[in-house]
Amino acid sequence: MSLPKTSIEQWATLIAVHEENSFVAAAERLNKSQSTVSYNIKRLNESLPVPVIKLQGRKAQLTEQGHVLLRKAYGLLDLMNNIEASAHFLSSGWESELTIAIDALVHIPQILERLASFSNQNPQTRLRLLETTLSATDEALFEKTAQLAYVARIPPGFLGTPIGEAEKLLVAHPQHPIFSQPNPLTETELRRYRQIVVRDSGIKRNQDAGWLGAEQRWTVSSFAALIDAVKSRVGFASIPKQFIQAELTTGQLKPVPLQFDNRQVITLYLILAEGENAGPGAKALYQHLKNLPLN
Repeated sequence: MSLPKTSIEQWATLIAVHEENSFVAAAERLNKSQSTVSYNIKRLNESLPVPVIKLQGRKAQLTEQGHVLLRKAYGLLDLMNNIEASAHFLSSGWESELTIAIDALVHIPQILERLASFSNQNPQTRLRLLETTLSATDEALFEKTAQLAYVARIPPGFLGTPIGEAEKLLVAHPQHPIFSQPNPLTETELRRYRQIVVRDSGIKRNQDAGWLGAEQRWTVSSFAALIDAVKSRVGFASIPKQFIQAELTTGQLKPVPLQFDNRQVITLYLILAEGENAGPGAKALYQHLKNLPLN
């Protein structure tokens, strides 16, 4: 890889001359001598196949090509400033990447805006979202692959902040045979119909959750597939209400009438995995997220 023929100082000088419209004023702004400013501009013009600036009387004017390259120069200085800012954060122990494990019960669109605002304020830190189901969320905490986690249950050894609730409803397609019964179903009657469930995405600690009493069961890998299966009339399922609000409103899905409570309300928690020993970036993100309620 060959080295560039121009320098950051030369491009910064070009920006200053353009904004100040004067070599003298640019020199004062950069705390350089006027001869240094003139030399930098001369070397820049000589190093490029086209001139970026020319003198008209006592004023410096950008050429047409100079206007195009000036925009790139601004981006170059921004990049250099970001690199230096990143070095500053890294020297203070600020993490270059943070992973957030998000249980499948969490409606992700609710937290994306808050994550984006954190990322805009801290562009030197990449965010990695790890979508998990059941024990996979625990594994992300136990194995320290996630610095923060949204969970539906607090695993042993961790502390969590209540962040909201997920309300699950037992639903099916309106034309599913489950609605042919004249009265609300008993648990015994419900067992006769096919149930669709989301599999545990964990590897080491498989968990079950909710009612799993159907005689016939299909397992899918995500709530998106679960919703598609239920809308296709192949079975019933317990699904977070937030995920199917549109389908409930339009009548594509319908709560199953039961003699016991159709609803299951689950408390959601936000966990800072390392607690008081967490890095400064993880702590800042935790503070940024903990006051955002989920519903």
